Amino acid sequence: MRLQVKGKNHDVSDSIRSYAEQKLRKLDGRLHELTLVELELSVERNPSIAQNQVAEATVWTKGPVLRAREASTDMKASIDQLTEKLLRQVKDYRERRSRRGNRGSPHGDGGGMPVTPEEGDQQIVKSKQFAVKPMTAEEAVLQLELIGHDFFVFRNANSEEINVVYRRNAGGYGLIEPA
Repeated sequence: MRLQVKGKNHDVSDSIRSYAEQKLRKLDGRLHELTLVELELSVERNPSIAQNQVAEATVWTKGPVLRAREASTDMKASIDQLTEKLLRQVKDYRERRSRRGNRGSPHGDGGGMPVTPEEGDQQIVKSKQFAVKPMTAEEAVLQLELIGHDFFVFRNANSEEINVVYRRNAGGYGLIEPA
């Protein structure tokens, strides 16, 4: 496992860096040796945020990309919580991967999530860029579960088109494909 530790809004001390390396070494036996782990430690400057010590990690595995974010009043506590969250995600990923051949594909009954924008709240407040890897819809659902979001954008390996899978309110998953 390759680990990169970087700071945002502050310098990372050697003691915090070695503490993070020691804690994240727990992932070493559970991940492929060529896995890249990027840890970003930051301090929120807003005085109204009590839990301002933030640890964010992105783990690039051979399969899905795992992400976790934890915040507390102490950087070491944030790193501890982050490590536990990543260990759970890796465990879930390995369990799902081992069950992959045994499960059936869930089929929904159509419909989707209702979209009701709030009046006057039509402003983009965050923008994000990411690599879109070719994968099947089943792999995209696995990624969706691992990152814990409500939707996941991916390039369909069969059609080479950009698709979206999403978690339905009624249960199951939906797939959005361009016409």
